[in-house]
Amino acid sequence: MAAPHPSSHATLNPPPEPPAVSAAMARAHQKYWRFNLALIAALMTVGFLVSFVLPLMAPALAQVRIGGFRLPFYFGAQGAILIYLALILVYIVLMQRADRRLQRAFVADAGAVVGIAGTDGGAGVPTTRGN
Repeated sequence: MAAPHPSSHATLNPPPEPPAVSAAMARAHQKYWRFNLALIAALMTVGFLVSFVLPLMAPALAQVRIGGFRLPFYFGAQGAILIYLALILVYIVLMQRADRRLQRAFVADAGAVVGIAGTDGGAGVPTTRGN
């Protein structure tokens, strides 16, 4: 049996080109991802401090007592877990805000493009001309 004929499927059906992105949207995406990376770095730093640095400082904090228990007990028993949950909640809240900011930038960019084109094409996107 003969070897199969090499197919040029990729050239017959090239992948679709991504839509053009305006400079304003490119800046909004860049700002979004920089914020995301900075937020992750900050939250991971706090997590590192809670996981590794705070236990190393426990002997120095052993003299402080709350309700009859030493302060390192609270860090180990409840504090670290509560801080991790707080980090997750902070990430969720701040990323929802960043998502809304990016969505507003997208709508504003789409509105600017529609405003230039002169019609919304039934897309329901608000234009900058005050429709």
